[in-house]
Amino acid sequence: MPRIIPKEELAAVREDLSEDPNPEQVDRQAVRDLEVRLLGAERSLKRREVAAAAGVSLLSARKLWRALGFANLGDDDVAFTPADIEALTTIIDLVREERLTEEAAISITRSIGQMTDRMVVWQVEAVVEEMVHQLGITDAQARKRLVTELPNLIDPLERVLLYSYRRQLNAAVSRLTVRAEAGLGVKAGEDDDGSLPLLRAVGFADLVSYTSLSRQMNEKTLAQLVQRFEHRCAEIISVGGGRLVKTIGDEVLFIASTPQAGAEISLALAKAIGDDDLLPSARVAMVWGGILSRLGDIYGPTVNLAARLTALAEPGTVLLDSSTAATLAGDERFVLMPQKVRTVRGFGEIHPVTLAHGRGTGLVVD
Repeated sequence: MPRIIPKEELAAVREDLSEDPNPEQVDRQAVRDLEVRLLGAERSLKRREVAAAAGVSLLSARKLWRALGFANLGDDDVAFTPADIEALTTIIDLVREERLTEEAAISITRSIGQMTDRMVVWQVEAVVEEMVHQLGITDAQARKRLVTELPNLIDPLERVLLYSYRRQLNAAVSRLTVRAEAGLGVKAGEDDDGSLPLLRAVGFADLVSYTSLSRQMNEKTLAQLVQRFEHRCAEIISVGGGRLVKTIGDEVLFIASTPQAGAEISLALAKAIGDDDLLPSARVAMVWGGILSRLGDIYGPTVNLAARLTALAEPGTVLLDSSTAATLAGDERFVLMPQKVRTVRGFGEIHPVTLAHGRGTGLVVD
């Protein structure tokens, strides 16, 4: 990870910290200065003033603020700046100009709020952890130091955020185009407005014995294990052309546009995690079928079946259902090994199939 503080400045920073009479007391003025920079101005407006300036009711404004994840404020709280008027007007104008319905605008606004909230928490923790390691200071001291170091990171991180957003949006458009040309968008025999219109490969990877391991580790070691697992999975899924939907502690959920891509990712995950001396092995399962995508998450029987199969998989292996296996039959890259019939809650009897590598090198992560 790049240094938060340049190497040549480390000695001076350590000396300043050692001479600080209040090592854990936050500089209030530095916090106020940082707030002005982040918000664009001093807080000077109340919520009704912002709503009126944007030309909407307070109710409509509050819907959007809640979607962004902002805390509830009273009529007398001076908490806003002109930047809040501009942002609110930008969203409202999309509805006024009929580019989006109100429902879509709120949904998209919620996606921004939830993703940026998680992103900021992640970034803050990463910087704090680096300073603790780099400077040999306590967590509390690092969080105090963050106030003075963060201004140096705001502009670069903002530029990378915009760059990544545009690249990800372009990748999403490219995937839509490829799928439309390949005719993979909708199940055969279903209308475009079907309840589960998207065909995707849905996969889970689940660390074995995570619960027992978590009882034996301290918080820092456990966090490092989970972080290593998440980073390894994210890298493989990305290289394989899939998308990491979410992580749930010891488990990752991903999707891919074709059953072949899903199979390659699944096999690569099982192998990479199994070969990592610092991680326990993983159970992996993948199912090809229809899903419903909402708010960045995915739902439906396909997701549920993939989760159930993960629990049935042997450590270090990948398990499919028979329908998914049929889509891979005849592809020399894969070996399919039928297993005994199992009864799965909510699905009755299913015919699981173990997936293994066939011809070729498989997914290569360089």
